[in-house]
Amino acid sequence: MRKDLKYLLKISIIIAIVIFVIEKLVFGGGFNSSVSDLIKAFGIHFMYAFVLSAINGYFYYYLNERYSWKEHSKKRLIIGAAGSIVLSMIGLVVLRYITLVIILGNPLESFLNDKYAYNYYLFSLALTLVASLVFHAIFFYKALTENKVKEQQIVAKTETAKFESLKSQIDPHFLFNSLNVLTSLIGENPKQAEKFTTKLSKVYRYVLEQKSKDLIDLDEELQFAKAYMELLKMRFENAVIFEIPEKSSNPELKIIPLSLQLLLENTIKHNVVSEGNPLKVTIKEENGYLVITNNYNPKTTIEQGTRVGLKNIIDRYNLITLKKVSVEKQAEKFTVKLPLLTQKTTIMKSSENIENSKYIRAVERVEEIKGFYSSLIAYCIVIPFLIYINLKYVPQFHWFWFPIMGWGIGLIFQAFKAFAYNPFLGRDWEERKIKEYMNEDNKQYWE
Repeated sequence: MRKDLKYLLKISIIIAIVIFVIEKLVFGGGFNSSVSDLIKAFGIHFMYAFVLSAINGYFYYYLNERYSWKEHSKKRLIIGAAGSIVLSMIGLVVLRYITLVIILGNPLESFLNDKYAYNYYLFSLALTLVASLVFHAIFFYKALTENKVKEQQIVAKTETAKFESLKSQIDPHFLFNSLNVLTSLIGENPKQAEKFTTKLSKVYRYVLEQKSKDLIDLDEELQFAKAYMELLKMRFENAVIFEIPEKSSNPELKIIPLSLQLLLENTIKHNVVSEGNPLKVTIKEENGYLVITNNYNPKTTIEQGTRVGLKNIIDRYNLITLKKVSVEKQAEKFTVKLPLLTQKTTIMKSSENIENSKYIRAVERVEEIKGFYSSLIAYCIVIPFLIYINLKYVPQFHWFWFPIMGWGIGLIFQAFKAFAYNPFLGRDWEERKIKEYMNEDNKQYWE
């Protein structure tokens, strides 16, 4: 809140200075007035800038919380424009009363019967329309940018998780111990050795199959966990006790893939495992979470590692759901609760050539956006000047509506092009079509 207030004050001061200087240099005869009059005039400009910026700024923040640009773009635009005009006009009436009656000391009748009120409110309405367009452009661009950044964060976190899973595949300690167990079983119990080999292959096949996915069915992850823990039981025998449900309560439930592998591997890595003090691991569903619990018996020396496994799981969940991963460490028990999800997140993957094309298109898009904002700034500067000239010298004929509408329509179409929006085909239709062709291409060469 304090940060928003500082930003609002800064913007209001800048706007007030710009309008104050333009008024004095172009329309007000310079700075020949007394210091007190100059301060009063600047104070009035600042009051207008602060109040109107606060009204529109917080109104748009409120709308952003309720209506996202991606899901409710038309509704957001209509409510935003209409609400901005209504709130701004109410604010202008109050500000005009404060200026004329309270600050300048005019009687209330002059406020109610002011013959220039019509031109004032008409001019203010035009400015409000321009300001509303600016606010919408800024917030739309911000929402678009945040969405792109979030997509890149998801990709980055997913790639980190893949790295961890791949590293665990070639973990020398795990492979060495598994092969040692297999070697001893071949001589002592060939049938047990065959079972061990089968389960070991299932574990590694699962890792290879799931490493590229973003979400996986809970039932698949549970079957993997069962095979993985049985493999550990063959290795540690009675030193490991586990309890895993046969299947989930809902086949639609999903979980981050390979998260159980990282957690189960951590239980072995960080705890003493012996027949005298066996490791007990329990996996169960509870209130929309998958709860993984083990008795806490930490090693005095822990194997060195990157220590990012649990943190990576938490970060990946934070990017795709509001439900949080819970970690509870007690004196004798360690518990991790993973949120169970019902929707699958898909990340688009492209070849190097497509990525290069995207980069080129992104550079072109940035140039188009820069051109749009340059036109928007020019529009915001020139249109108010034209309105003032019209109302001052030819008030009986409001010709200023022609440049407002003509230039405004051109600006709207420029925005459509800059932000890849087609009013007939929808938002990002071009990118959707490209993805469709990419998917067809992938099916053709990779099925």
